[in-house]
Amino acid sequence: MGFPKNFLWGGATAANQCEGGWNEGGKGLADSDVKTAGSLTEPRYITYVDSDGRPGKAVSEYDIPANARKAVVEGFYYPYHEAIDFYHRYKEDIAMFAEMGFKVFRMSIAWTRIFPKGIEEEPNQAGLDFYRDVFLELKKYDIEPLVTIQHYDVPLYLEENLGGWKNRKLIDLFGRYTETIFKEYKGLVKYWLTFNEINSLIMGKDILPEYPFERIKDDFLLLHHQFVASARAVKRAHEIDPDFVMGCMIAGGPSTYPLTCDPKDVAATQNRLQENIYYTGDVMVRGEYPYFAKRIWKEYGVELDITEQDREDLKNGTVDMITYSYYCTSCCTTHEVTETAGGNLNMGPKNPYLSYSEWGWSLDADGLRYSLNEYYGRYQVPIMVVENGLGAIDVLEEDGSVHDGYRIDYTRAHVKAMAQALEDGVDLRGYTPWGCIDLVSASTGEMKKRYGFIYVDKDNEGNGTLARYRKDSFYWYKKVIASNGEELD
Repeated sequence: MGFPKNFLWGGATAANQCEGGWNEGGKGLADSDVKTAGSLTEPRYITYVDSDGRPGKAVSEYDIPANARKAVVEGFYYPYHEAIDFYHRYKEDIAMFAEMGFKVFRMSIAWTRIFPKGIEEEPNQAGLDFYRDVFLELKKYDIEPLVTIQHYDVPLYLEENLGGWKNRKLIDLFGRYTETIFKEYKGLVKYWLTFNEINSLIMGKDILPEYPFERIKDDFLLLHHQFVASARAVKRAHEIDPDFVMGCMIAGGPSTYPLTCDPKDVAATQNRLQENIYYTGDVMVRGEYPYFAKRIWKEYGVELDITEQDREDLKNGTVDMITYSYYCTSCCTTHEVTETAGGNLNMGPKNPYLSYSEWGWSLDADGLRYSLNEYYGRYQVPIMVVENGLGAIDVLEEDGSVHDGYRIDYTRAHVKAMAQALEDGVDLRGYTPWGCIDLVSASTGEMKKRYGFIYVDKDNEGNGTLARYRKDSFYWYKKVIASNGEELD
């Protein structure tokens, strides 16, 4: 069957990881602006100033002293401040995307560019103008924007003064923000995603050791408020423009397989999938909490204040499509294990049938076909794979070339898996590999962990010219798009 003629080939980025311009154009401070660089062995820190004016750093916001305020502190390197400077270089980058043949470009809007604190009555015109210019530039090349409305970035003011998404007031503030951009960009943007990897809010307990039990209850509360905010946004979007296509975005892949054929492992995997994937998908696609939600709430002592209005909102604000990130898979077991692995919100025992990247992420293209069938079989709505890629160390040669055959091999295998899923009958509409251009890693804050088809000359300490170079994968992906997935060699 192959890929449909109107298949949306493209790439994906996020504002905080690529834009830069952190204090330009009236932009306010966001959570990401106070995060330092890290590495595979050194965590990223959140910087703050305590009540006596003394600076400090913490691995988690829960480790920040009482009465301290998150802040940019002299002497620390903040990789998101400049990132790869898409803010000033977007025309150059979009021209390179067009050269590759992109049909769609997934990007995000920084809430703090539109409402710097998140509480303003009127939006920041400079922020509105910036994104309008970006969308017009994309339109010049017939590239559809796929816009994520919140990609892990909340105005710092809302976090510090209102408690972030714990506070129900953020539902209305998010509503003001979304209504503004829906009206502003009607006719320029068709495809929208409300929250990036929204289910990640309840995955901390599976990733971080000794995760406080009380925080789990808070996580489910935050997620509920985002569910309602998303549903209201979807409903309002359809009122503003019936042609808007609204999607959810889920982190896919967690605990895909039981480690053994022990029935207890199979049951544990089923429970993990229900908790991490279907709990979220059911609310956003079907419009109500699934039957197993009560079991999950009981296990963690969760008591949600779900109003009748909430239930009505969830029912009336179901999404038109499901999109998800897919990098790797993990296993689930009830037995003791000696080797573990993880990546992008996946943690678990090592799968003996898979190989792993330098950062410990499993390489499993077959899992993509499996997940596409699982999600489409459950929800029967169009699907896009909006993140997928291989983080690796690339070498820029003296002649400006980058030989990243390993990235080509990874992407080729996953394109083949998508072709197989299409033959299976999955209604797959698009593919936007993560970091189509090198950008700052969200997990480690590094630049050397590169995903892009375009190399950006910048290192982990922020040094470099920011010049762009086409990798071997750039030319390979260009052939893939031009042949609509037929030419993969």
